[in-house]
Amino acid sequence: MLELRNIGFQVPEESSGTKEILRDISLTIGDRQFVAITGPNGGGKSTLARIIMGIEKPTSGKILFDGEDITDLSITERAKRGIGFAFQQPVRFKGITVKDLIALAAGKKISTTTACEFLSEVGLCARDYVDREVNASLSGGELKRIEIATLLARQTKFSVFDEPEAGIDLWSFGNLIRIFERMHKELNGTVVIISHQERILNIADRIIVIADGNVLSEDASEKILPKILDRTLECHLQEVRK
Repeated sequence: MLELRNIGFQVPEESSGTKEILRDISLTIGDRQFVAITGPNGGGKSTLARIIMGIEKPTSGKILFDGEDITDLSITERAKRGIGFAFQQPVRFKGITVKDLIALAAGKKISTTTACEFLSEVGLCARDYVDREVNASLSGGELKRIEIATLLARQTKFSVFDEPEAGIDLWSFGNLIRIFERMHKELNGTVVIISHQERILNIADRIIVIADGNVLSEDASEKILPKILDRTLECHLQEVRK
């Protein structure tokens, strides 16, 4: 279970001294939950994801994971405790093969057969990818699925995906949705996805809406999604009428 207690985050700003990105955010995300975090651009969603992973440190508040205060722990220490993070733009590693990357994630030597099993889980033809370099020859959709395979290999207790739909084509997005649907059905850990996409919000157990650095609302998906969609339609109609 992850607990965020009164999390605040500020950054320096020339004109006013500091800019407040997150304000007094308190959330509890339980075990084996599938949670979507959504809201307008610039509202603080990705910053919150980076704080959970330890890429950024909050300027106020505490983060507890399974009862342990991890506020000051590094990314590496959090990863050892079972927290995984998938970037909007996955990292490329020149000279490292897909199999090597999966083995690094697993933290041990693995056979080609085992690496292929993880690749098959994310819908990739294993024999076409296992020996390929993780470089610019791979598309955004391929990299996203390989990154998810590394999280599966790591067997993370708590996985955060920051806008997994960013920069990929419609066909690849359809495959990602199927992967997340399968992860939801066979959930062994908690999954948190930052997203604007209705198809992702629709498969979540719970939706958290963040705007202007605050939690505006949170509830079960079936209760909050219709309100979000109604608001989206209203905003669209206002733009059309201008």
